[in-house]
Amino acid sequence: MFTFLRRLHLVLGILGILAFLATGQYMDRWHDHLRGYDDTTRMLFRSTHIYILLAAVTNAMTGLYLRPADASWRRVLQAIGSLALLAGPPLLLAGFCTEPYLSGLARPWSRPAIYLALGGVVLHLIATIPTNRRVDAS
Repeated sequence: MFTFLRRLHLVLGILGILAFLATGQYMDRWHDHLRGYDDTTRMLFRSTHIYILLAAVTNAMTGLYLRPADASWRRVLQAIGSLALLAGPPLLLAGFCTEPYLSGLARPWSRPAIYLALGGVVLHLIATIPTNRRVDAS
């Protein structure tokens, strides 16, 4: 299962980096570097664009370094954390496509993605905290 999760993280990380490049080109080519847009719309486009990169890099690095934990409860935490991290890029891409056009600073897609990223990283950290095993030097 962890081999599958590693590959999924890596593939989603690479696809997310490509999505980051594509959203940058979209802002450049179709929206003329966001010239003429109000500050709120520009901020929503740019921040979600950067969040896509952050989620992509987080998934790529997780895919490169994920190793199953030693205890089963730790592996469960890792799996839940991985699911949280994997949800981020699609949610952020949806946010990039919709949030700049909403009124005000509404972030119905980006906010949960950011909280899921935080939760996923925290779960991975907890799963990898070393246990205090005492080693006798006899």
